[in-house]
Amino acid sequence: MNDAEELAKLADLHARGVLTDEEFAKAKARLLAGTAGPAASAAPAPNLGAVNGLRRSRMDRWIGGVCGGIARATGLDSWVWRLIFTVLFLAFGSGILLYILLWIFVPEE
Repeated sequence: MNDAEELAKLADLHARGVLTDEEFAKAKARLLAGTAGPAASAAPAPNLGAVNGLRRSRMDRWIGGVCGGIARATGLDSWVWRLIFTVLFLAFGSGILLYILLWIFVPEE
């Protein structure tokens, strides 16, 4: 999509009231500066690397290594994650289901 089409879409959104004057001005400035192209919108989220790097732990494990792997990815201690899963299990029963799904779908390191 070229710049003229993008500007037309922005103008249409502004005319329909979806964008405020300030939002329209900022979006137009980004587009004209060349920073609002597909490369800018395809930039990875800052925590995407942590999610993609999630692995079950081989060393810090009680059952499947899920809590140890999440602890390494988030920076929290593994006992905190074990407590969270236990509370979820006791309160709603969903903790065990979530743990089993993570055990199945998260690869081991």
